Amino acid sequence: MSLFRDDGIVLRTQKLGEADRIITLLTRNNGRVRAVARGVRRTKSKFGARLEPFSHVDVQFFSRGGGELIGRGLPLCTQSETIAPYGSAIVTDYARYTAGTAMLETAERFTDHEGEPAVQQYLLLVGALRTLAAGDHEPHLVLDAFLLRSLAVNGYAPSFDNCAKCGMPGPNRFFSVGAGGVICGECRVPGSVVPSAESLTLLGALLTGDWETADACELRHAREGSGLVAAYLHWHLERGLRSLRYVEK
Repeated sequence: MSLFRDDGIVLRTQKLGEADRIITLLTRNNGRVRAVARGVRRTKSKFGARLEPFSHVDVQFFSRGGGELIGRGLPLCTQSETIAPYGSAIVTDYARYTAGTAMLETAERFTDHEGEPAVQQYLLLVGALRTLAAGDHEPHLVLDAFLLRSLAVNGYAPSFDNCAKCGMPGPNRFFSVGAGGVICGECRVPGSVVPSAESLTLLGALLTGDWETADACELRHAREGSGLVAAYLHWHLERGLRSLRYVEK
């Protein structure tokens, strides 16, 4: 038998039996973890209220040694303490909620191997949810910044200035998801698009954390930029995010 503790963000929950749930978390030290939380669907369960999506929690897990784990091969959540209840500020606002849901789905998709540490992805998610809950920036901008940085920490950083193929200094006007971002005229490939310079400037600002530039961007350029981010993410994940279709632009 073994006990271990970790802090993490609750990504999603699933019903199990009459009163239990399977909780999926992205944790600091153990990457993505699925665990059984018993009795949390009972009306008076304070334990269950802490294990809702968007919650930042400190959790104690229990598992049996030798690979024999609790229920459906999963460890058991035995204790949970709230670090930050981001959900209380997110679920009451549709734009924040849909953006936050897309963040949770993205984090889960980029951590498809359970038990493998993904510290950078974890820290990105915590920071993004904190920013989203604070309401300092438009939710769709926070989401696009999170998506771009998630791509970057997983080895898929797009270029928005120098040519992604030959390195020619920018600005470059063509954009190709398959080529890795903006490309010059010499490297242009079929299917390239020509976004506005303002949209590319916005995406570069979101990737680097230049919020002064990002917040000043016009909505039409933000919408175009979001389309490029969604296409780039779809290319590298090999299928789109279900939750993106509900995001308000």
